[in-house]
Amino acid sequence: MGSDVRVGDEKHQKKLEELRRRMAAIPGRGQSEVGRIPRETELRRESLPVPSALAELLPEDGLAKGSVVAYTGARSLLAGLLAAVTEHGGHAAVVGMPRFGLLAAAEMGAELARLAVVADPGPDPVEVAAVLLDGLDLVVLGLGDTSVAPSRSRVIAARARSHGATLVVADGHWPNPSLRISARVCGYAGLGAGHGRLRSIGLDVDIRAKSGPSRRGRIDLCPNGGRVEWVTRSVAAGAGEAPVAARGAAS
Repeated sequence: MGSDVRVGDEKHQKKLEELRRRMAAIPGRGQSEVGRIPRETELRRESLPVPSALAELLPEDGLAKGSVVAYTGARSLLAGLLAAVTEHGGHAAVVGMPRFGLLAAAEMGAELARLAVVADPGPDPVEVAAVLLDGLDLVVLGLGDTSVAPSRSRVIAARARSHGATLVVADGHWPNPSLRISARVCGYAGLGAGHGRLRSIGLDVDIRAKSGPSRRGRIDLCPNGGRVEWVTRSVAAGAGEAPVAARGAAS
């Protein structure tokens, strides 16, 4: 058994070394400022590209660079995040989610050449995600219903801030994230009694930040000419915030 453990550790270390080499080969974000750690105030101003319909629900109209987001629910929203980042020239990765639908991401406009998939990250997916934060704009990490200790989550969050990368953690428990997002499928349009052409999938989206009111909304994903468009149907503000007008938007 001891030899099996050593072999597994060696494979894991080789995988990490290979990931580090790949990170070194990726062009840095903001080439003129390579090596400079963004100040916290700058990170608050800068956001990752997101589907415009989702931006209406998010604080400051996007996901802040250098933040950690806890996510639960429908995978289609994650596909939209990855599509928006890679379509606008960013680099992203999916770690520990072997059944993630790359086709859905591609239909939303994802550039798959800028999207890395680590379906089997080995015994420590959090460490793999931490390495990827060094060179990517967005890392989506599937925890598989496990929990991350607060001491470790603080270290990873600090690493994300220092590199201006955003970590989205799905399925498991991550203490004290910057933002919590949940989405559930709330309906379909276009399907009759077992047949018909699917016109849209409805998502109920709930956004909760550390401070400020929560926001909820309905977003429809609508296939259109080989692409999937995101359309806002309703936006409801939490207590203490004025309602936001809903408007249609494509990703």
